[in-house]
Amino acid sequence: MEATTTLPVQYPTGSTKWILVLTAISCALLELLDTTIVNVSLREISGNVGATTTEIAWVITAYAISNVIIIPLTSMLSDFFGRRNYFTASVIIFTFASLMCGMSSSLWSLVFWRFVQGLGGGGLLSTAQTIIIGAFPPNKIATANAIFGMGIILGPTFGPTLGGYITDNFSWHWIFFVNIPIGIVAAILSYNYVTDRPGAVKPRKIDWWGILFLITAVGSIQYVLEEGTTLDWFESHEIVLMSFVGLFGLIAFIYRELSIDYPAVNIRLYGNYNMAMGAIMNFLLGLMLFGTVFIFPLFVQISLGWTATQTGVFMIPGAIFTAFAMPTVGKLLGSGVNPKRIIIIGILMTFSFLMMLSFSSPDSTEWDFYFPFVLRGVGMAFMMSPILTLAVAGLEGKDMAQAVGLSNMIRQLGGSVGIALINVFLSHKNSEVRGSMLGYINQYDEVSSSRIQLMTQNFLSKGYSLTEAEALANRTMEGFLFKQQALVSYNQGFFMVGTLILICIPVVLLIRYKKKAKVAVVADH
Repeated sequence: MEATTTLPVQYPTGSTKWILVLTAISCALLELLDTTIVNVSLREISGNVGATTTEIAWVITAYAISNVIIIPLTSMLSDFFGRRNYFTASVIIFTFASLMCGMSSSLWSLVFWRFVQGLGGGGLLSTAQTIIIGAFPPNKIATANAIFGMGIILGPTFGPTLGGYITDNFSWHWIFFVNIPIGIVAAILSYNYVTDRPGAVKPRKIDWWGILFLITAVGSIQYVLEEGTTLDWFESHEIVLMSFVGLFGLIAFIYRELSIDYPAVNIRLYGNYNMAMGAIMNFLLGLMLFGTVFIFPLFVQISLGWTATQTGVFMIPGAIFTAFAMPTVGKLLGSGVNPKRIIIIGILMTFSFLMMLSFSSPDSTEWDFYFPFVLRGVGMAFMMSPILTLAVAGLEGKDMAQAVGLSNMIRQLGGSVGIALINVFLSHKNSEVRGSMLGYINQYDEVSSSRIQLMTQNFLSKGYSLTEAEALANRTMEGFLFKQQALVSYNQGFFMVGTLILICIPVVLLIRYKKKAKVAVVADH
């Protein structure tokens, strides 16, 4: 690595540079779009493959799990196989898995191919970041960060829009089929334009045990989070077993990575104070970014009766404000503004967004949500780039590349765990709210009994028999109850996530920041 610093670095120019950048950002966007593109289609997919609301969440979490596993390994795999070969192979794996996802006819077949798709997608995300940064000289790194940063935020935001349009006008299968032509073109371009990383040295050995322990830990912990509610948590022997397997895998992984000189993931970097603080913020950022994008479409479709297209199109204005905010953040950082101040402003914006959502009512319309989502878009932009800048402050060279990969991993892990925890929270809250509301629906309650009698009379007037009219009235009341309990549960879910976001403020204040170190960080990054 030291020898390469004495040689002039050749940066791509002209059309070659922009083809390279567009190829990389397109692949990164494909991977990020697919983290959320299925969100607005979960109801259609679950009905088609015969899955429950809890089971269908595995379509999202399987993708997130494989992302979390592969992202920290991409630096090693890229050096081992060569960046061009690894990136092209990742595109091919992602594209083929997309084809198989679209052709799946059962839940677990779809979950399996989503996992494979995530393995390819995770390689695209981290490698695309190094490609984009490497295409710009140090004095233009802010531009590279802005391009990649917009992709990180815009991908998950535009996913529901595209997913909603495709679901309403075609079928959910085309959510995956649209990746195929883009993937084919990207594979051709990446093979012809992507180069190996300058100064990269092929690893002498691959830490297979570390990889195995990483898979064991992440997979087992995620299984516990997903299936815990259904299996009554630690009353289930299966949950107890998987908890022990996950704990063993985590301990073994940490011990292994700290005890060898060729670790698959260099977790020694977390000895850096800012890296440890940045990990907490990235985890909560992922939880909020992916968690709210997962919960909002379900909320408006179940409680407010929105269509998938309506849900997706609604997300566009917030994404546009994100696109405008990212260059502003870059200028603020470049002018020497303390990143901690920028992050705190972003935290307060996202907190306000979630608090506004937590007061939704059955009469809420799209206009009630536009301003909160503008706050979300700007707030995310104010958090994303400065968090990475502070987390990797003082690192350089190979450590910088590893730190960026670990930051991406933690953010994805936060999203995966966030979706699982929100599912658990909603399951418990739905039961609790339903139990409370049912106490007011009985023959002794004047309001509910008169409402049921009114609906019964209405059905009788339409020619139904008394038995049929009473059954239809009770069924209608059940529908009202379901929508109301869902509304209350989702409101409390938004409130919970908003409260968690506030935890970031004391963490930000604890981070050490030296203004003179910023220029070095940006140049290295």
